[in-house]
Amino acid sequence: MKVIAAYLLAILGGNTSPSAEDIKGILGSVGAEADDDRIEFLLSEVKGKDITELIASGREKLASVPSGGGGVAVAAAVAPVSGGAAAPAASEVKEEKKEEKEESDDDMGFSLFD
Repeated sequence: MKVIAAYLLAILGGNTSPSAEDIKGILGSVGAEADDDRIEFLLSEVKGKDITELIASGREKLASVPSGGGGVAVAAAVAPVSGGAAAPAASEVKEEKKEEKEESDDDMGFSLFD
């Protein structure tokens, strides 16, 4: 990931075709070690390609990746099966979570007025 970030920083800096030495220089400036194999792999994959097109195609691929929300899907699946009983149970769980948060705020171990 750091190799990709260094490559993108080089492009943002105006270098339209960063070399391995450019990437190593960027990584070295922040004290990060450069992995030659990863740098060469990245450069071989992006050689001759427009970075804006690569980013756009990556966004399209990421749009189809599910992220989080597993609990909501389970609650939605349970609600129709059990009818109206699932709604009160869900509200009870929310109330319990609120109480836990309030308690954890009170147990900070010190007072501002001591």
